[in-house]
Amino acid sequence: MNIVKRVFRFYYDGFKSMTWGKSVWIVILVKLFIFFVIMKLIFFPNFLKKNFDTDAERGSHVLENITNSK
Repeated sequence: MNIVKRVFRFYYDGFKSMTWGKSVWIVILVKLFIFFVIMKLIFFPNFLKKNFDTDAERGSHVLENITNSK
């Protein structure tokens, strides 16, 4: 457990003493948010929820496609 504390302290002290690095991390986090949240909403709609009403229909569709895949 001592190694975990040392690694945590290493990164904690490094981030605490940053000046311009904090701005870079904010930009990175904003870009990740845009990439994973916004892009998912735009390009990856929920196909099963849109085309099937109940969980049973969704489950049978998934099972059929998994077992019949080539």
